[in-house]
Amino acid sequence: MKILILTHSFNCLTQRLFVELQRRGYELSVEFDINDAVTCEAVELFHPDLILAPFLKRRIPENIWRTCTCFIVHPGIIGDRGPSALDWAIMKGVPEWGVTVLQANAEMDAGDIWASKTFPMRLAPKSSIYRHEVVEAATRAVLTAIKRFESQTYRPIPLDYTRPDVQGNLHAPMRQTERCIDWQQDSTLDILKKIHAADGSPGVLDSLFGELYYLYDAHPEKKLSGRPGTVIAKRDSAICRATMDGAIWIGHVRPRKDHESTFKLAATSALKHQLSDVPEISLDPITDAAADTYQEIRFEKKHQVGYLYFAFYNGAMDSKQCERLRNVYLKAVSSDIRVLVLMGGPDFWSNGIHLNHIEHADSPADESWRNINAMNDLVHAIITTDRQLTIAALQGNAGAGGVFLSLAADYIYANASVILNPHYKSMGNLYGSEYWTYLLPRRVGSTHAQTLTQNRLPISAAEARDMRLIDDCFALSPRDFTKKIAIIAETLAAGQEFSSCLQQKIQRRQQEEHQKPLHSYREEELQRMQLNFYGFDPSYHVARYHFVHKIPYGWTPRYLARHRRR
Repeated sequence: MKILILTHSFNCLTQRLFVELQRRGYELSVEFDINDAVTCEAVELFHPDLILAPFLKRRIPENIWRTCTCFIVHPGIIGDRGPSALDWAIMKGVPEWGVTVLQANAEMDAGDIWASKTFPMRLAPKSSIYRHEVVEAATRAVLTAIKRFESQTYRPIPLDYTRPDVQGNLHAPMRQTERCIDWQQDSTLDILKKIHAADGSPGVLDSLFGELYYLYDAHPEKKLSGRPGTVIAKRDSAICRATMDGAIWIGHVRPRKDHESTFKLAATSALKHQLSDVPEISLDPITDAAADTYQEIRFEKKHQVGYLYFAFYNGAMDSKQCERLRNVYLKAVSSDIRVLVLMGGPDFWSNGIHLNHIEHADSPADESWRNINAMNDLVHAIITTDRQLTIAALQGNAGAGGVFLSLAADYIYANASVILNPHYKSMGNLYGSEYWTYLLPRRVGSTHAQTLTQNRLPISAAEARDMRLIDDCFALSPRDFTKKIAIIAETLAAGQEFSSCLQQKIQRRQQEEHQKPLHSYREEELQRMQLNFYGFDPSYHVARYHFVHKIPYGWTPRYLARHRRR
């Protein structure tokens, strides 16, 4: 069956559905929803049996939904309608939410229902719930709906608000007036919900030091306090603001400027000139690891195993974050542990260099160079570790340099829901570094390495396992995945074969260093990267600008729009 995926962008849900449907043998093509004429042209070129719309911001043209079945994936329970579905669910604190697959018709989100799945809600940012619960529920619902469609006997259920299982409502778009924070009256929990409900987009508009900013990336703080609304501390990327009953950390902000495009930045970067008198309340990631405050990097030791967590917002790692993580890593491997597990964060493992902070720098080329070298220093430290065995445990997705960072570990395990993008070319033909020319062929061979880096397509954890990019993957809940990783790490640390495994690792590294030194791979990669950053071809800088400023696509890349290759 031919399925056209019509989407606003190739986001995490679209990528997950793409790899799941491709693995099941469907003939797929993707078209970005740019305008009606382009969409109609795509349908004429591809002649799909079904159109799947996992992420749209506009209506599908009537002449298309009347002639071809179109599935809309709506992040809400049956009967829920409107563009702020998750926002309202988070703000109201509902205990359960869901995803509905419905058929497009003349009325927005009111078509016949083909499938729905529900999930328990948790107190978390909208972007996190979307990446985990929504993506999982949507994948199950879409696969169910397609199976029913293929049967040719199933009749979808019309939306009928008199039915007891229809509990949703039509919601108006959530406005900034509903999101507005009253620092004198709102509790920490209320503020947390408001910022959570706007995380990713659009953010909560608020005033900081007399200027307007959108707030993102909120974390509660239990020990600090002060006059509500004032900035009372800073730490790494975040600032801490007092509330009426405690305090809250804000990790990222976006300035609001009329007639000027702006983008998210770490709060301490965007406000650095206003924070000179704000005290720095730092935590030692090795000795002060705590889960009840804001902490980008933390280390925990359990028996002979160390766990290194690095939860960077959206998986992006700027130069300072890379340097801090490397310093903590070196301290961790100097302790008396046998196995070190690189846990990353719950939403992302890593996505490589920080394009927003590079764009914000006085010289984006210079900051690009600094950032990639800081990443390389971190990767080198992991590759050359000779006192421990290392494990990369991918709880969340990884992309570009983040994938190759994980390859520096001795063993790699991932949750089965993880999507990997092991390539750089989409960012203006960026060549990439992180010792990938050494690490990738070493894992998968030269043929697979060429395919992965040139195709620019996402792959599932199962595909990565089958080509030996990773060692294994597990279809487990986030909590059960971390338990599974702990069992693997502790078994490895306590096993009789630990010494022989470590010795084999050292010998292999010595042999490979003799064949070709690590610095040679790095120098060759950086020669190509130098051309990307400082050469005559501006493709990388143009692509980065478009990515950071979220400029809509003018056309769908041919590696996705297969119907346009003919």
